[in-house]
Amino acid sequence: MMRPFLLSSLSLFLPLFVFCQPKTFSVDGKVVDTAGQPLGGASVFCQNTTIGTLSKNDGSFHLRLANGGYDLIVSFTGYQTESLRIGKEHKETDTLRVVLKPEDKSLEQAVVTGSAEVADGWEKYGQFFLDNFIGTTPNAAQCVLENKDVLKFYFYKKRNKLRVKASDPLIVTNNALGYKIRYQLDSFVYDYNGNIGSYTGYPLFEALQGTPDQQDTWKQNRLYSYSGSRLHFIRSWYDSTLAEEGFVLEFADSGTTQMKKIEDPYDGTIYSRDSGDVEIDLSGRLRVSYTSQVPDKKYLLENKYPLTTSAQISALNILGGFVIEENGYFYDQADVTNIGYWSWKKLAELLPYDYVPE
Repeated sequence: MMRPFLLSSLSLFLPLFVFCQPKTFSVDGKVVDTAGQPLGGASVFCQNTTIGTLSKNDGSFHLRLANGGYDLIVSFTGYQTESLRIGKEHKETDTLRVVLKPEDKSLEQAVVTGSAEVADGWEKYGQFFLDNFIGTTPNAAQCVLENKDVLKFYFYKKRNKLRVKASDPLIVTNNALGYKIRYQLDSFVYDYNGNIGSYTGYPLFEALQGTPDQQDTWKQNRLYSYSGSRLHFIRSWYDSTLAEEGFVLEFADSGTTQMKKIEDPYDGTIYSRDSGDVEIDLSGRLRVSYTSQVPDKKYLLENKYPLTTSAQISALNILGGFVIEENGYFYDQADVTNIGYWSWKKLAELLPYDYVPE
């Protein structure tokens, strides 16, 4: 008479055991220079999140992160910035030792001497920089660059190319989404010959404190920006919910332009799950249509598309596949380039990896 009771009791505890599995992991480390001396006050943060700290006087730091992947950025004035990819496979007993090297001033000097700095750079290129860095979306109009004086503009006449550098991290207040963004600009380049611009850097988000009405507005705006975004798409592919979320995929192999609908984006030849991570085995152009939200009218007008366009159409140029982790982080991101609607939505629409829609 006791055996059925014991079995049923055990079955009650099994779901509880699964539910209680840890969903976070901690990262401990120490920041030192090349001589092994600790660097106190170094900035340590996971880029594109709200998670960051400063190293203590002995160079040590501690972070607790939700399961997923991150680029851990460590920077200190006068030293080269270090980036380390970390994830839930990181052993909490391991202590990271991050060695920062002094900045190479000769490279900086080459930039200055190779192309004269534009004296009235902000007046000549400031708005152009904002349009290509923060964007031209409706949210961009509510973004403020707080420290434009840290920007330096260089123009290469022979190459017809603009380069922008920043002596300190850029501070951007996004009053539309309710974030203050500390953006460590690594590179901004615009090639006028091909009308192609690109920028790289390390953003750290801080949620603004506002009134209840402001919080409600930010909540709605964040959800609107998230819907159909690349982060939304990547998470949906990880969760196997692409169709339910409104995404349609087409693909063209490298060297061809013929797009073909992917009927099963979870087919074992392109989609596999290993230890909680999802591997996408594709190389070429992936076109992504988001059918649950129409494109912004401003985007259609700027690009002279029909105002009756019913889907947001973006594309990814993929060099050799990528791996998705559960928070929507994927690697290697340098091998994936945005085209179309996602490339129009720049910093003003960016949400941190630790954003979760309610």
